[in-house]
Amino acid sequence: MLLQRLKEYYDRLNKLEPVPPMYQKKTVPWLVELDLEGNLLGFVSTGESGKKYKGKELIVPHPGARTSNVKPGLLADKAEYVLGIYKDQVTADRHQSFVDLVGDCLEATGEKTVMAVYKFLVSWSKGYIPIPVPEEIKSNTIVAFSVNGQMPADLPSVQNFWSKKNTIVSGVAQDSGSQCIICGSHCTPVSPHPISIKPIPSGQSSGLAIISANKAAFASYGLENSFIAPTCRDCAEGYAKGANELLRKDKNTSLVAGPLVYIFWTQEDLDLPLLSLISQDKPDPGQVKNLLTTTAAGRHDEPKDDHPFYAAALSASNARVVVRDWLETRVGTVRKNLSHWFQMQRLVADNGGEGEPIGVYALAASLYRSGDAAKQMTPNVPKVIMEAALKGGPLPYWLLYQAVKRNKAEQKVTRTRLALIKMVILSKYNEQKGDYLVELDSNNVNPAYLCGRLLAELENIQRAAIKPNITFVERFYATASSAPASAFGSLLRLAQAHLAKLRKQKPGIYMILQQRLEEIQSKIAVFPRVLKLEEQGLFALGYYHQRAYARNQNRNLMIS
Repeated sequence: MLLQRLKEYYDRLNKLEPVPPMYQKKTVPWLVELDLEGNLLGFVSTGESGKKYKGKELIVPHPGARTSNVKPGLLADKAEYVLGIYKDQVTADRHQSFVDLVGDCLEATGEKTVMAVYKFLVSWSKGYIPIPVPEEIKSNTIVAFSVNGQMPADLPSVQNFWSKKNTIVSGVAQDSGSQCIICGSHCTPVSPHPISIKPIPSGQSSGLAIISANKAAFASYGLENSFIAPTCRDCAEGYAKGANELLRKDKNTSLVAGPLVYIFWTQEDLDLPLLSLISQDKPDPGQVKNLLTTTAAGRHDEPKDDHPFYAAALSASNARVVVRDWLETRVGTVRKNLSHWFQMQRLVADNGGEGEPIGVYALAASLYRSGDAAKQMTPNVPKVIMEAALKGGPLPYWLLYQAVKRNKAEQKVTRTRLALIKMVILSKYNEQKGDYLVELDSNNVNPAYLCGRLLAELENIQRAAIKPNITFVERFYATASSAPASAFGSLLRLAQAHLAKLRKQKPGIYMILQQRLEEIQSKIAVFPRVLKLEEQGLFALGYYHQRAYARNQNRNLMIS
């Protein structure tokens, strides 16, 4: 179903801006301008001045899926193929393969402009043209040809040649009566599939295959490579182009989260702020607020909400694309689930102000040591977080375990990690209250929550009295958050010395902090011996809420 939807997506785009088979839109910074005799008129930059030769987007032949093998594109490619820049043996082989391909095209089409290109390439290869290549053209710069202002690649005969050239079945002849798994038509399956998918995080730069069986363990009924899932050429090209279009960085249709990339789209071309919300690393607070407000008020766009919505989670495994998740639903369902997801993560800012919404990757990265997330994150972490955003349902409890474990390891909490803890707890009970656990709740008498509040206030007293090199939290958080009874006796005794100092030196501040401390202590009958996992999460939230509240109040008290 995924491949079918990707093919449909590409077909829709191709109707709006048709691209010939096995062609692509590509930024081409430089053109080699020739006359009909193949004489070089010059190297022409298509980029605007000051734009670092970014170049224009042109429709040129797609070279197809590349591995380490020599595989040229037709009449447009990297400069190492087109001009043989940097003369080593590999480059020489690539350049010669490009020349040979143009020769094949000339033989098949007889086009004069192709003849001009071929004449130039033969002379260039032999060193008969002593004109230097502009220094801006590097080995990987895309270069195409223009003959008297005409692009030979635009000719119908050339396009037909390239389409036929890429309709090739490799290996032993296969049954032409196979049925395409995407369109259902009888076809001669193409193998390998002509276009690879890229970019996928941690995947090879040349691209990956979504259908491949190059080892016996992957084969089935004697079918190898792409023949395990027979696909006609048009569909194999279409689904890959559709995926690559969704993966473009300049579109709001993908989100990279560590080793995972999510792609998402709708059946029709809709102007949906929803898509940009999902694709942002840092969701726009205004857009999130509007989503929450309209959903809570029951306002929605019924025609758009009824449209199909698709999403897929992809990761890389060697040269293959791994489909981690697939979703086919309605826009309205995603809107509702995403609104609830953002509602669950609402949490006061560190300073007591309004906290900003958090993206999928930031939530996932909060479970890892700073700087290690990119290397250590497994695909399953962002997957389950995004799954909750799009599909709804509870977040797995192992996220809570990882978050609590990270709190103890670092002897501190972060707002992002606390937001994830809050989301796990709320999703377990399907809690719909919009203001639950967002900020300090003085009516919450849960012992774990109160113990967290108490630790924050003891730290606040310590900071008001002295400038500690190591705070109570940095020394005692792990113990206090898991076994309060064994930690708070010592903490309260230490705090008495700080309170005594404040009483003498800052009596006004002492009165306020003493009252806060008594208010919390009065609600704790007995310190729990051990806190269970969820209680440790509530402890962390209590600590954070009290700390945020204290920081907001401390501005007036001039306590740092």
